[in-house]
Amino acid sequence: MAIPLPFIVVASLVLLSSKVSSETNTITQFQPLTYGTNLVSEEGTFELGFFRLGTSSNLYLGIWFKKIPQKTIVWVANRNNPINNTIINSNSNNSTELTLTKEGNLVLLSSNNTVHWSTNATAKSESVKPVARLLETGNFVVRDEKDNNSENYLWQSFDYPSDTLLPGMKLGWEVTTGLNRYLTSWNNWEDPSSGHFSYGVSRGNIPEMQLWNGSSVTYRSGPWSGFRFSATPALKRRSLMNINFVDNPMESYYQVFPRNRSMILRTVVNQTMNALQRFIWDEETQNWKLDLVIPRDGFCGYNYCGSFGYCAVKDNSSACECLRGFEPKSAEKWSEGCVQRSETRCRVKKKDGFVKVSNMKIPDTKTSWMNRSLTIEECKAKCWENCSCTAYANSDITENGSGYSGCILWFGDLLDLRFLPDAGQDLFVRMDISKIEENKDSSKKVVIGVTSIVSSIAAVLLIFTFFYRRRKGKDTKAKINESEEGDLELPLFDFDTIACATSDFSDDNMLGQGGFGPVYKGTLDGKNIAVKRLSDTSAQGLKEFKNEVIFCSKLQHRNLVKVLGYCVEEQEKLLIYEYMPNKSLNFFLFDDSQSKLLDWSARLNIISGIARGLLYLHQDSRLRIIHRDLKSSNILLDDDMNPKISDFGLAKVGKGDQIEGNTRRVVGTYGYMAPEYAIGGVFSVKSDVYSFGVLLLEVLSGKKNKGFSYSIHSYNLIEHAWRCWKECIPIEFIDTCLRDSYILSEALRCIHIGLLCVQHQPNDRPNMTTVVTMLTSETTLPHPEKPVFLMQRVLVEEDVGQNMYCPTNEVTISEVEPR
Repeated sequence: MAIPLPFIVVASLVLLSSKVSSETNTITQFQPLTYGTNLVSEEGTFELGFFRLGTSSNLYLGIWFKKIPQKTIVWVANRNNPINNTIINSNSNNSTELTLTKEGNLVLLSSNNTVHWSTNATAKSESVKPVARLLETGNFVVRDEKDNNSENYLWQSFDYPSDTLLPGMKLGWEVTTGLNRYLTSWNNWEDPSSGHFSYGVSRGNIPEMQLWNGSSVTYRSGPWSGFRFSATPALKRRSLMNINFVDNPMESYYQVFPRNRSMILRTVVNQTMNALQRFIWDEETQNWKLDLVIPRDGFCGYNYCGSFGYCAVKDNSSACECLRGFEPKSAEKWSEGCVQRSETRCRVKKKDGFVKVSNMKIPDTKTSWMNRSLTIEECKAKCWENCSCTAYANSDITENGSGYSGCILWFGDLLDLRFLPDAGQDLFVRMDISKIEENKDSSKKVVIGVTSIVSSIAAVLLIFTFFYRRRKGKDTKAKINESEEGDLELPLFDFDTIACATSDFSDDNMLGQGGFGPVYKGTLDGKNIAVKRLSDTSAQGLKEFKNEVIFCSKLQHRNLVKVLGYCVEEQEKLLIYEYMPNKSLNFFLFDDSQSKLLDWSARLNIISGIARGLLYLHQDSRLRIIHRDLKSSNILLDDDMNPKISDFGLAKVGKGDQIEGNTRRVVGTYGYMAPEYAIGGVFSVKSDVYSFGVLLLEVLSGKKNKGFSYSIHSYNLIEHAWRCWKECIPIEFIDTCLRDSYILSEALRCIHIGLLCVQHQPNDRPNMTTVVTMLTSETTLPHPEKPVFLMQRVLVEEDVGQNMYCPTNEVTISEVEPR
């Protein structure tokens, strides 16, 4: 049957109208946004429409980047009131739509006409003809169709952000309207409802950027110093960004603009990481690259050391100290802060004064006063005149750090102090300076007396040490030579040759400092070498040194480090290795910037290589070897990032089919040690399997097992892995720099294998043959038993009844001495 021409024309117009409406950037009173259609910004950067997350059936209205293949949501309208599956399924035709009323109010209606979200905006004049438009900035605005002035918008999504800050969006507050713009985290990656963490500008005399967990402050930036927030070097104006901070009696807000307008970036408050993260889109890799994390480390939370105490990061841990002239209220509870040793006598010359404390994050500004026109001398005078003033500092610093101006005064306790060598400033603290001067005078007298005594003692000790080391060196060389003929298959170098190769062990050639001594780079016969020089105080004694020389001479595998020779001469003990240009695995794994160089495929290759090397030690080598100290710092990386197991000083050799032993001499590194070994001294190949499981989980997460803490759910990395695997949420476990590149099935399988390796009972753990098979095939994996989570205290039996407190993760124990 022929179709009439008018019908074809009408149908074509309907289809064309549908296509145009699906690509428009505007909603009117007569043209709502219906389910299945989207708004697209003018140049196609952003898109607004309906979406679902993961396996959830909940329906949301939101905005995302259109040109990016990974759907990245930046704003959600009905985040706390989704349209659920029941409502959708009860209507065969889903008529969910976003409408615009004549008053300028946006309303989200589900199929049964339930209101799930609205703007509650109202036009001030009946002459206004409202339209809703998605702008190129990602801002969704309601305005009069003839008025483009942003000051006259009836409503805009930028005033009600979700978890994401976009360029040009303001974070902060307005006094006249009471509006407060701040970010609030998602609950998890499948649930955009408001989480516990938020980020914004504090309200007070001197605004600061703050992170909150509920109503509790977890981080503050310090006040604006003229070109950046004072204690946040990562937020300073860099070549990539322009920062705009406005603070006046009417409003206070913060904005970021990329200098390159083509740059795509977003800043997100992440509840999973308890942090603010800034990402930049990388066109080359087609992934989001992490550019900034605040706070930059997990140490020194808000007011960690209490009033007048300051936090300093030492050896990857936080330590509290009191300001000069103060002492802790309680040595056990640093959160109670510090008090002055002697009371300040206000405005009494030679008694009342100020002491400069350098490189300090300035205190919380809740009880402070600021005047940007005062000089530092005027600031000091103003503080001295007021007996309630406890400290003063400059308020503004020039970008190059060469100029200072302005004044901040503090009244009452000084809170949330932190030592920041790269971002701190001078703080002048009020105290009784007479006591400090007395201490200086007495210290000078003590120093003069002690110096003369020490000089005499030192001369005697030098003479004694010379003769003792001379004899000790001869004894050491003799002990090595006793077994040289039968056991050693490595060349013996003389000390002068190695000293020449390393430029006399120059500090410039030092590669690092291990538990047994420094490691140097050298050149021998035109080839680069690495030399481990055992220190006199090294935990590795003669027995361990011989052990490593003997084992390495008999082992050859692409995933084991190659030892080229050794040297024993007087007190010197040297091991010469092949040079590994990429250092050790821990150098990359636990560093925020270096970890980005280990992508998903590189980490899988490292895991597989370690497994193959360990399999060779356990089964395929001439000797059956139990390593006993497998950890990230003992995994070296070659030019192609291939792993090589090193450091066999603590290894044990089995005879025939012997696969286990017992010792009263517990060695290894806590955090990697199997529970039966750490507690009872029982070691086996399954002890190494446990260490491999911990190492595997560290490679996946980029976090150390010891010292790791995840929110309120977990006490260590193993427990966190167990929870993520049980709940099928690997995204919460995988290293953040991998989250846009890892493969879900591979991540879950690797976590699963790691949990099998760290089971409490040795017989439940797979052997390395099975582990290699599991890593390289799709075989069905058994269900792991829930691990026993060894915490920071482990009972260590050197003899029956002898217990010891566990050291930190990276300390290698070569012998446990009774207390």
